[in-house]
Amino acid sequence: MKVVVVGTGYVGLVTGVVLSYIGHTVTCIDIDTAKVEQLKSGKSPIYEPGLEELMAICFESRRLEFSPDYGCVKTADVIFITVGTPSLPGGNVDLSYIKSAATEIGRNLDGDRFQAVINKSTVPVGSGNWVEMLVSQGIQNGAKVAVTVAGGHALSGNGTRSVANKHNFAVVSNPEFLREGSAVYDSFFPDRIVIGTNDKQAQEMMRDLYAPLLDQSFTLPAFLCVNEDRAGAVPLLITDVASAEMIKYAANSFLATKISFANEIASICESVGADVTEVMRGVGLDRRIGMSFLNAGVGWGGSCFGKDLSALVATAEEYLLSPTMLSAARQVNMAQRRVAIKKLQSALKIIKGRTIGLLGLAFKPNTDDVRDAPSLDIAQHLIALGAMVKAYDPVAEESCRRARPDLEINYCPSVEEVASDCDALVIVTEWEEFRSLKLSKLRELMRTPVIIDGRNILDATAAREEGFEYHGIGKC
Repeated sequence: MKVVVVGTGYVGLVTGVVLSYIGHTVTCIDIDTAKVEQLKSGKSPIYEPGLEELMAICFESRRLEFSPDYGCVKTADVIFITVGTPSLPGGNVDLSYIKSAATEIGRNLDGDRFQAVINKSTVPVGSGNWVEMLVSQGIQNGAKVAVTVAGGHALSGNGTRSVANKHNFAVVSNPEFLREGSAVYDSFFPDRIVIGTNDKQAQEMMRDLYAPLLDQSFTLPAFLCVNEDRAGAVPLLITDVASAEMIKYAANSFLATKISFANEIASICESVGADVTEVMRGVGLDRRIGMSFLNAGVGWGGSCFGKDLSALVATAEEYLLSPTMLSAARQVNMAQRRVAIKKLQSALKIIKGRTIGLLGLAFKPNTDDVRDAPSLDIAQHLIALGAMVKAYDPVAEESCRRARPDLEINYCPSVEEVASDCDALVIVTEWEEFRSLKLSKLRELMRTPVIIDGRNILDATAAREEGFEYHGIGKC
């Protein structure tokens, strides 16, 4: 099939490359011409393990192209919208990028044959009719659309070609469930594929598009290691548009709440003398609960959890509902970022004039993404208290410099450079290299041997035997 992907962020770029690898002809559109040229040269603008290697294979097969021009929409069978939907100050979603993409797609549709417009961006629940309207108006008047969506939210839709849609297309919701740092793997081995539309022709088109992934009938790239049993077909869930959109928000909100639950329990564990790591292991062994997302720490970050929780809370409040648990999950997470500060104050007493080293800047390992990263809040708070902050991250230094040029962070090229003359180290991101730190060497370099293990990845006994004052999260 001929596929166009509008937007080359984490979701769009990975989706386009994987669809190309499994046999489709894909053109990825981005209005940033410099970014397009970078992609054409085979360089990814984001750090995602395995992505550039996969791009090279797709270039060789001549099934992958990049362009700033929407003209390729006319010959496409399927057009994905994968543009950003950042949060607005009140928790609602900025849909301006969706609006621009949808109207440009409408201007360039064929009109003489059926085409599917696939919304893969995370949008407020019930955006189907609104996107359909924008595409239709783009067709009718060359994208001269004047649409106001109250509060950043959209009209509800059921994913059918309504009476108002006299054009030969259907809007489909196809939410993504990719984990940054594991996005290539997750694209090949999804837990499920969700299709939101009542249009039968669009349903069949989506089945054909994803057939190799659903049947797992592709040859895995040699560089992609699989350490778990992934035998069997991938579940396909076909539902209406609103339900598909809600699945995305509900899934992310549940995962965020699960982490916040573990962090709430961690606080109680410290008070009663329990070890949250052992407690969560015992809880997670219950098959009804599972082990994933029960790791206590300094809180979750990234572009999804906070944004999606806020959007779902805003939607609920529009309907005069009080989403108490969702609101509490956000509050617990923000409070958890202050735990590292409190532990530093307990160990050092005075923060002013101290040198604090942060190990990790990205919100999670295997990515350079620092959006809503706990490291930024911790650094900002320490600087405000009068500390000098040093930091090291394997890949996220440049992202941090661009995102927060206002933060006076001393960036270091290694863990040892951070530790030199430091009064305390804070492990903020659970990069694999931080699990095997040479503690004896770091002890010699530091002025005061204090470690705040914000991800509980070190052996507390081993750290203390090396002379460190060790503080984990939810541990005595």
